[in-house]
This record gives sequence, structure tokens and C-alpha cells, in this order.
Amino acid sequence: MAQTVLNPPPANVVNLSATGEMSVPQDLLTLSLRATREGDSAAWVQKELKAALDKALSFAKAAEKPELMEVRTEQFSLYPRYGKEGRIAGWQGSAELLLEGRDFALVSSTAGGMTSMSMASASFSLSRQARQRLEKEVQAMAIERFQERAREMAKGFGFAGYTLREISVSAADNAAVPFIPRAMAMEAKMSSDAPIPVAEGKTLIQVNVTGSIQLR
Repeated sequence: MAQTVLNPPPANVVNLSATGEMSVPQDLLTLSLRATREGDSAAWVQKELKAALDKALSFAKAAEKPELMEVRTEQFSLYPRYGKEGRIAGWQGSAELLLEGRDFALVSSTAGGMTSMSMASASFSLSRQARQRLEKEVQAMAIERFQERAREMAKGFGFAGYTLREISVSAADNAAVPFIPRAMAMEAKMSSDAPIPVAEGKTLIQVNVTGSIQLR
């Protein structure tokens, strides 16, 4: 009868973890602009929204620049407003336009020049290109710290070195998006072509390296 030989668990195995991180300015600004209308006729509300959107889109497209600011339409909605008896008492709707780019001055000044739409929201983020580039730097930093800890651990226990057993690398970012008061946006709209006031935050990019080593 064949016997199963159980290998003893590996000796001198240590679990380690190391983190690399970098706080970087957010380089992508997204402004959402919206027009709202309401009236007795669905056709009239739709017509007014379309006119507001066409005017804003024409203005924004004239200022659009590849890689610096892009323009795209978002939600266009139209729905009934009901009265107390459950009957349709009117119609209301909204149209949205999005400005997004890395040229903050261009994006904010274009939004400030809109006369048919008002700013609904603003957000900052890190562009895909910047995130990919920075993650490579932070990953190299985390790996170097892991290797340094592994060498220190081996030396501390009186071993000449170590070998890697298992390794896991994970990335995460934590974005801090500043709040833009509505009053500031409204104040900017009162002056023709006044840029919308904005202030970018920072994104903390983290890469974690966890794994186990065998001292030798």
C-alpha cells in the first residue's frame, strides 16, 4: 500500500508588507452645466431646452481644444408634472452639457461665458495618463521598500539573504474633491464671461506590496 509523504511546512518564512504613496495635484476638471424649463406644453419645453442646449453647445464647441478641453452632451430629460387630482398639470425638463479638460482656465472661462445654461456641479480627478505614469513610480517605490524590509529582516535574524515566496501588488487612490459653493457660481454668472471659480485638490496614489519571504 502506497504511503503519502507529507512535506514539512517551510521554515523561516516571514510575511511582509510595504506601501509607496504620492500626493499629486488633480489635473482634470469636469464642469456640468444644466438648463431647466417648465411649461404647459411638452413640445414647448422640449423646444426651449433644445434651443438652450444648441446655443451652449455652439459656444463651447468654438472654444474646444483637443486634450485641453472636450465638450459632450449628457442627459436630456422631459417628464410630466402632476396636479393634486393625478392629472398632468404641466411639463418640465432639463438638458446637461459637460466640459472636461486639463486647461482649468479654458474650462472655467468657457463655463462662465454660458448664457443659456448654469453650472450644476464641478469635480476634479486625475487623468488616466497621469495615473498610469504615477502608479509606475509609486509601484517602484513600494517594491524598493519591500526589498529593503526583507533585507533588514534577514539581517536581523542572522541570515545572509532571502528568497521570495508569494507577492501581491495592489494600487488605490484617494481623491479629495473641493466643494464649490453655489453662491460663488451664481456670482460668477452675473458678470459676462467671468470664469467659474475653481480650486483643485489632490489625489493620494498608493501601491501596496504584500507577500512572504523565506530567510536563508
